[in-house]
Amino acid sequence: MLTKKEQRIRRARQTRIRIATQGVARLTVNRTNLHIYASVIAGEGGKVLASASTAEAEVRKSLGGAGKGGNAAAAQLIGKRIAEKAKAAGVEKVAFDRSGFAYHGRVKALADAAREAGLQF
Repeated sequence: MLTKKEQRIRRARQTRIRIATQGVARLTVNRTNLHIYASVIAGEGGKVLASASTAEAEVRKSLGGAGKGGNAAAAQLIGKRIAEKAKAAGVEKVAFDRSGFAYHGRVKALADAAREAGLQF
């Protein structure tokens, strides 16, 4: 019997294999109860080109303190930030890697915000 985390990692593995064949940068998302994290990772080499999360000090201030990073509004903010940082690093097109998380709620909010801010995937 697989644990919930093992099931999620198993789902994520197939996505990562498919993305690796495309050879483009990937936008990975990780969420916890308190925070949401996003990073753009280069296609070849796996180098982190840009990252954003609700754990960053300046983001936490704008969200209004501790415990406010676990909602859809915070995810939208991170989506916008990661798109801006990715563009600054010269990345326009990415493959969305949701890390086995369901595409709804916070993960969807982050993706939609990143698309609106001009990231293509």
